[in-house]
Amino acid sequence: MEDSQVQESGKTAAIICYFTLIGWIIGLVLHSGHKARLSAFHLRQMLGFMILVIAASILARVLPNIPTLGLSIENILSIGLFILWIIGLIAAIRGQEKPMPFVGALFQRWFAGFAL
Repeated sequence: MEDSQVQESGKTAAIICYFTLIGWIIGLVLHSGHKARLSAFHLRQMLGFMILVIAASILARVLPNIPTLGLSIENILSIGLFILWIIGLIAAIRGQEKPMPFVGALFQRWFAGFAL
């Protein structure tokens, strides 16, 4: 397969992985067929992001019990997660290996050992 076709396949997998767990699995399957650095990078980003969302969901169960402040924190957390997701998706669309702010470099380090 030509280098440009591998790059395009990697970009497609990188974009698809940002759309739910099913999209991440599809991106992983596409990546396994045509290994590309870009898709591996974004698969690691999204894996870390999904874990972060699960942790935030657990936290969201507790926050409403905190009067006044809890709901504000929950809203800020939700907006922050949405912004991180948008930044990751835009980087994938542009074909860039740009980590999500604050957490992206950690995700790359934590999941570097995965055979992506």
